Amino acid sequence: MGTLTKRELMERVADLSGEKRALVKKIIQRFLDEIVEELSVGNRVEFRDFGVFDCKVRAARIAQNPKTLEQVSVAPKRIVKFKAGRVTKARLAREDYRFDHATGLPIDGAAPRPRSQAGA
Repeated sequence: MGTLTKRELMERVADLSGEKRALVKKIIQRFLDEIVEELSVGNRVEFRDFGVFDCKVRAARIAQNPKTLEQVSVAPKRIVKFKAGRVTKARLAREDYRFDHATGLPIDGAAPRPRSQAGA
């Protein structure tokens, strides 16, 4: 299992759309900035069939330092939750995409989509 970076996404979109990388980079960054802005003011961000981003408050709690076993107070904080939409759930549940439950890696040629190589 790999990681898709913002740069790799930008390069992939630029290649597929034929647009200049600089323009695609600005659009993707603006898109992400808008999502963060909406979440920061408490709004929910919904993309039909893809999923929903929602801001939740995690309550204050008492935790334990695993090294010293000392109890520490953890302040409440806001976190982002993601709930997958219908199409995303269906794609993740595809039967032809088998993976090893122990390692999480694809098996039997069910490799994830190849990533573009920077500079290639």
